[in-house]
Amino acid sequence: MTTLIGVAGGGLMGCGIAAKIAAAGIGALVYDSTPAAAQRIHDACADIFAELTSGGVMTSDESAAAAARVRVAAHLSELAEAEMVIEVIFESLPAKRELYRRLEEVVPPHTIIASSTSGFTPAALFEGVCRGGRFLVAHFWNPPHLIPLVEVLGSDATDPVTIAATMRLLAQCGCETVQLHKAVPGFIGNRIQFAVLREALHLLRDGVADAVTIDTVVKQTLGRRYRWSGPLEGADAGGLETFLNIATHLLPELAKGEDVLETLQEHVVRGEKGRTTGRGIYIWDAARNEKLREARARAMGEW
Repeated sequence: MTTLIGVAGGGLMGCGIAAKIAAAGIGALVYDSTPAAAQRIHDACADIFAELTSGGVMTSDESAAAAARVRVAAHLSELAEAEMVIEVIFESLPAKRELYRRLEEVVPPHTIIASSTSGFTPAALFEGVCRGGRFLVAHFWNPPHLIPLVEVLGSDATDPVTIAATMRLLAQCGCETVQLHKAVPGFIGNRIQFAVLREALHLLRDGVADAVTIDTVVKQTLGRRYRWSGPLEGADAGGLETFLNIATHLLPELAKGEDVLETLQEHVVRGEKGRTTGRGIYIWDAARNEKLREARARAMGEW
């Protein structure tokens, strides 16, 4: 059984991944050198464990034990004791490459180094690394403690043993892993997510319905159906001839361009960046935040 996994980066995703690891009974060592990082990371993980407890996923004792398994490292060299290190820093290719260079200097040759990005291909990320066989991408979804899927993808240099070991380690952490055969921007999940978002923005921009209606349709149709049947399986189950007939008429009518980005740009220019600023497409007041919290709690109960 794995005893320790490192997380390089103590932001939103880093804390979520650390909590996911700790909840599975494995030690999580989070590297973050920013001031007061330890308190901030422990507070963020405590919030996650509280949510899992209120959702009935963990007991209070289990939550306390998981919290004790999260440690914070102020020095990168402390990650040397980890079996795998997951990089979760901001999306800057130079910054990520510099971190990999530093990691190679402090962790043993057998330590797996994974990036949680979906914004860069493995070939671009790991260009110039010395021991390329141990590098790969393990893309977690936000929030990691609620969404178990991780997309795993290596570069041409990645050792198949590294991929197999990563799949094993992440399975121990309670993750459901899938391996991609080739690199494409955004990987699988984000490409499908943004295809749906583009059409939703198009419908909103075109005045077909308001945001609440569009989101309600998705949550009460696709959101429910996709729990047990993905889009390809659903087409098979519904009949390919039927789907072909519908697609022939419907696909030409769907949004294809980038003009829908103007809707997002208009909000961002006004400083309406979503939940973090209190306003975006929606107004994020106390009532809406509580509604989201309750919805997540119900979802945990259903899982």
